[in-house]
Amino acid sequence: MSTVKAPSEGVFYRRPAPDADPYVAEGGHVDAGQTVGVIETMKTYSQVRAESSGTAAHFLLSDGEEVRTGQNLLEVDDE
Repeated sequence: MSTVKAPSEGVFYRRPAPDADPYVAEGGHVDAGQTVGVIETMKTYSQVRAESSGTAAHFLLSDGEEVRTGQNLLEVDDE
């Protein structure tokens, strides 16, 4: 199992827009390099990408929560 970590601090969002589907759902497949969320810092959005392929096992925080650099965001069951 691996963990996707926040590359910066800000507000974490699991979807590209409030009315859009999430980038990835728990239990869904993710590929290495795939966007799993974004972090907004002062109106600038940075993509959060999975480092390995596998299954998105569990998001460790809710959509819209503030995060710190290096904070764990998502557990991935590696392939």
